[in-house]
Amino acid sequence: QVQLVESGGGFVQAGGSLRLSCAASGRTFSSHRMGWFRQAPGKGREFVAAISPSSITTNYADSVKGRFTISRDNAKNTVYLQINSLKPEDTAVYYCAAGQSQGAGVKYDYWGQGTQVTVSS
Repeated sequence: QVQLVESGGGFVQAGGSLRLSCAASGRTFSSHRMGWFRQAPGKGREFVAAISPSSITTNYADSVKGRFTISRDNAKNTVYLQINSLKPEDTAVYYCAAGQSQGAGVKYDYWGQGTQVTVSS
């Protein structure tokens, strides 16, 4: 079992930055692939970024490449999402998730409760 708690969201002006954190409980954090997702009002949940257990591999949605950086600290059981150059279209609830590779994909089994990011123009 992995329990996830996000923090760091807030209200910022366009062009600003935020650092989201996701603290995990449980001793298996370092074996899980971690991902960040977001859901804007009236829209479905979308993938933002992911990182492999050893931080060797990262993946990003095209819409956030160059602005968002995912990282993790396995000693602290925490995954981060640094968000720079925020745009109003980044407004969403951001969720972290923990999963395992399954075939060519990843199955995310554990989800946090989300943290709200609101960007004003």
